[in-house]
Amino acid sequence: MGKKIVVIGSGFAGLSSACFMAKAGWKVTVIEKHDTPGGRARQLKEEGFTFDMGPSWYWMPDVFERFFSQFGKKVPDYYKLKRLDPSYKIYWADDALDIPADFRELRNLFESLEKGAAKKLDKFITEAAYKYKTGMQKLVFMPGQSITEFFDGDVIKGIFRLDVFTSIKKHISKYFTHHKIHQLLEFPILFLGALPENTPALYSLMNYADMAGGTWYPEEGGMYKIVDAMYTLALELGIKFRFNENAEQIIVEDGVAKKIISSGNATDADAVIGTADYHFIETQLLPKQYRTYSDKYWDKRVLAPSCLIYYIGLNKRLTNITHHSLFFDADFKKHANDIYSAKQWPENPLFYVCASSVSDSTVAPPGCENLFFLVPLAPGLDSDNHEIREKCFEGIIARMEKHINQKISDSIIYKKSFGQQDFILEYNSLKGNAYGLANTLMQTAILKPSCKSKKVKNLFYAGQLTVPGPGIPPTIISGEVAAKEVIKTAFNS
Repeated sequence: MGKKIVVIGSGFAGLSSACFMAKAGWKVTVIEKHDTPGGRARQLKEEGFTFDMGPSWYWMPDVFERFFSQFGKKVPDYYKLKRLDPSYKIYWADDALDIPADFRELRNLFESLEKGAAKKLDKFITEAAYKYKTGMQKLVFMPGQSITEFFDGDVIKGIFRLDVFTSIKKHISKYFTHHKIHQLLEFPILFLGALPENTPALYSLMNYADMAGGTWYPEEGGMYKIVDAMYTLALELGIKFRFNENAEQIIVEDGVAKKIISSGNATDADAVIGTADYHFIETQLLPKQYRTYSDKYWDKRVLAPSCLIYYIGLNKRLTNITHHSLFFDADFKKHANDIYSAKQWPENPLFYVCASSVSDSTVAPPGCENLFFLVPLAPGLDSDNHEIREKCFEGIIARMEKHINQKISDSIIYKKSFGQQDFILEYNSLKGNAYGLANTLMQTAILKPSCKSKKVKNLFYAGQLTVPGPGIPPTIISGEVAAKEVIKTAFNS
């Protein structure tokens, strides 16, 4: 009988690591506290509406293709993709712009905002492409266990071109002056990481993923189609899932994890991969003497934002809206300061809206609209209650109604909010964060929490709080990285 491994959590990292371990011949059991797989990418179905509860952007299609190809499969074996055009729309106080999928049209858009910006965009994207390709080939698959991982000729040769020591804010400013171009290029950082001035310019690779790789949508079901595909693959590989089981304890003997206790059940293990919240596993499942990191360490981590989400069903269709919309009609710097520096509820927040029913008739009843609102917030806020959520919702709805010149509030037939306290309750999320650690220089690669426990020889970690970082593609890669570390350790032991 092959070696046994227990994977805690069935989000993207959990599904990925489980599949790679099964491929290597291990007997895999996945323990999941919810009744379905997916973790933060679960699905909500109510009153004829279907909502993706978490991630809603499909970027970096090459990562998904690479994942399935390693199991002799292809993305089309499980779901079909359509490229969105426009990729998204941005609303400012004075106008709104569709961001075209076609790069030539995008060049024209940049040129219309700033003379000479089209040629500068060519140079900017060329540099971003180098970062993306070098990063994907050399950096993101590193386990972050030693500085020697970076002793690679191409990495050393291109270290300055990777702009690891320059902020993305400065990098963008070298090319463009128009504030709308700055906001367009900085938005992936603001929504998913840290202040642009604190984020390495290496992450302009996200702009390449956006503008060259494109924004896609899995047809007839949305982002949960990815979860369902990975889950189906896992079942094909013989992986056993145990849903509705809370991980309660990791039994460690002489520095070796022996069993997982979950909802009163004991499961033997030759190795464990924890893909639930890293901090939760360390502080709640392990005996104190086997924790790698102290409470002080976790308190000092710079977290990416939390967020307040609203799932809204309308009894009518809206006109002239796009699948993805970003509302930058408020003070960009003020919101960034509120969530990253002042750590307070934003007075007049930026927000994002996904209207998946624009592209998919299956996610809402006929004649209805499916809307997903997201407001980035500081993690660890003291207050999160019904009153403050309602006040925030009223404000952003009024702003959207003004921009699209259509009434929304009188057509709502389904409404649910999901905020910081829900992230803690549902996902055991550290300080209610939604996206893991901020992508600062001091929290990159070997400076992230280790994917291998330093005190339990057969305990490993995957997910957004370890390498390579937050987002669906990185967490899928994280699962692969952790699995390879398990296999390497077992092979050498």
